[in-house]
Order: sequence, then C-alpha cells, then structure tokens
Amino acid sequence: MDVNRSGEMEVFVRVVEDGSFSAAARRLGLTPSAVAKLIGRLEDRLGVRLLARSTRSLMPTPEGSLFYEQASRILADIAEAEAGAGGSAAPRGRLRVSASIPFGTHCLMPLMPEFRALYPAVTLDISLTDEVVDILAERTDVAIRHGPLRDSGLLARKLGDSRRVLIAAPSYIERRGRPETPADLAGHDCLTFNYRRSFTDWVLAGPDGPRPMQVSGSLVVNNGETLRQAVLSGMGIGRTAMYHIGHDLAAGRLVQLLPEFDPKEMEEIHAVFLGRGTMPARVRAFVDFLADRVRIA
Repeated sequence: MDVNRSGEMEVFVRVVEDGSFSAAARRLGLTPSAVAKLIGRLEDRLGVRLLARSTRSLMPTPEGSLFYEQASRILADIAEAEAGAGGSAAPRGRLRVSASIPFGTHCLMPLMPEFRALYPAVTLDISLTDEVVDILAERTDVAIRHGPLRDSGLLARKLGDSRRVLIAAPSYIERRGRPETPADLAGHDCLTFNYRRSFTDWVLAGPDGPRPMQVSGSLVVNNGETLRQAVLSGMGIGRTAMYHIGHDLAAGRLVQLLPEFDPKEMEEIHAVFLGRGTMPARVRAFVDFLADRVRIA
C-alpha cells in the first residue's frame, strides 16, 4: 500500500470503522504496530489528537470525527475518479442528505430501500430538521428546500409542488366547533411554529384575492411532524402541506377546514446541491432518483 497522505487517510478511516488497530491491520494487510505508527504520524502532522484510546475502547475525538467524515468523502471521490477514468464510475461513498422532518418521513425515507438496492456502494447519511441548513457549513451533499430559492451558488432540481391546507381533528371540531369564515379563526387555537423563519400569518382567499390572517394559539412547535401529532390529538387547528397529511384526510383522522377559502397557492420543492466542479456520481444518481420517484400530493 502506498503510505502517502491518502494512504494515511485510508488507515485512519479503517481504524474508526473497525474499532481497533488490529482489525484495521488485518483488512489492510499491515501489522497492528504499523497501523499505530501511521496514526501517530498523522496526528503529529495535523497537530491534533484524532483517537481517544483506552484499554477497552477506541473512539474518535471531535476533531477525529470531523476528519473521518472529510477523509471518507475524499477517499470515495478518489475511487470514483479512478473508476471514471476506467469507464465505470459507479456511485459510491458517503452521501449526506438534509430534509425537513415531514418530507423526510413521508416522501424520502419510504424510497430509501429502493435507492440502496440500486446503489449498494453508497452510504446514506440522512439528517431530518425543519431548520434550513447551510450546505457548506454542514458539509451536506443534497438538501431539500421548500418555497422560493434564494440566489446562491447552488444548483437545483425541482421535485414537485405542494399546497398548504388548514386541518383539524374531528375531536377538536366536536369540542370547539368548525370555523365557517377566516374571521372565526380568531376564536380558535391555531398551532404555529417557533423557528426563526416562521410567521403567524396564514394566507386565505378573500373577495379581493389572497390575504394574510394573523393567528395565535396555545402551542408552538419546532417541526411539522410534531404539529401533525398535536393536531391529530385534538389540540388545535394546523396549517401544513397536503403531502404531509393527505393520508390522514383520506382515513378521516383529520378534516380540511375552510376549503372554499383555500388560495391554492403552490409551494415549489427542490433538491439543491453544490454546482462547482464535476458533480460526484453519487449526488447525480440521488438527485435523478428523487426527481423520478418523488410524488407530492
């Protein structure tokens, strides 16, 4: 094995994945002492401790975890480049994906077994959050964005359109009554979000076109799935994407409210990714897969 910088990265990655010097040594065809020396040399060159060692365990330090993620990606890119030069650039390596909790739960995760079957050499690293992540800062390959896209250096692929609807559980309607006009919402518990980009205006159609209605309630949450659960339990009225609760409406667990005041405004959903340089095969394969498979109600 060529013990250069990429070779040191490979040794370190194998040690982290196998959990010991001896196991990594067997896989690499080296002696445990040679592996230990290479890790020591790497730590000396970087000036940080990468592994926390004890008599019973070996774990990466915070700096080691960061280096592991970056080294894994570099090694995958090297393997991909070599395969591409030989005409067989199969998608491989770690693919970091970020999506909202509702989209990830109801649209993304059900498709992942099929993606893994198609691309077994790709390791999926999926984070679900309703906060908008910084792709560069979070070292994310693909992120799902809802609504208008800000001008940036990112590329985007449209996955579909979604519209938001007002919903409540039958138990809430039985207890509090059904609002008949947008003005009636002032007397109801309207459940909203607490993250920075949220707002408490719900857009409804009026005689002069769509107009915002300011709402309030006794509960604010930080993600769409928690909101869905709260509405299902009868805590109040929510406003969320149709793809998120379409199955609940069909089953009668939720009821759409004020449908005649629905402005039917559509929200675009995109997969966004970095556009500098050559796109890794794993990113291209994932984005193409989503564009072909995702169905948004």
